[in-house]
Amino acid sequence: MSQQRTWQGFSDPVRLEPLLDKVATGSYYTRMRCVGVKTLKNRLSEYLRLVAAGESVLVTDRERVIAELTPPREGRSPLGSDAVLADAVRNGWITPAVLSPGTPPPRLPVDSFRNILRELDSDRTER
Repeated sequence: MSQQRTWQGFSDPVRLEPLLDKVATGSYYTRMRCVGVKTLKNRLSEYLRLVAAGESVLVTDRERVIAELTPPREGRSPLGSDAVLADAVRNGWITPAVLSPGTPPPRLPVDSFRNILRELDSDRTER
């Protein structure tokens, strides 16, 4: 007599199928991805899309973690220049200007328009 294989006491695969439909296909915990430097270089766009979607990616070199790519913090400006300035202020590299409450001072012209045109004409005639 051949021994019939069973899975946790179920010998009939037809009765087993409805139970497999109720199995979770994924985890509720987000998994951090690991990627080697060479693979990251070759598929950079794909990994940046994952990071933009909220995942974190560990970058490894010879099985040693060397970097972590994470989505931007809450409140971070989407513009790169604003983010660099905000980091510089946060690290104390620069101090933001202190503005007095109210309107900015009026801008005075450097010179009159006629004087600027006169200088341009004189520069052109000298050439």
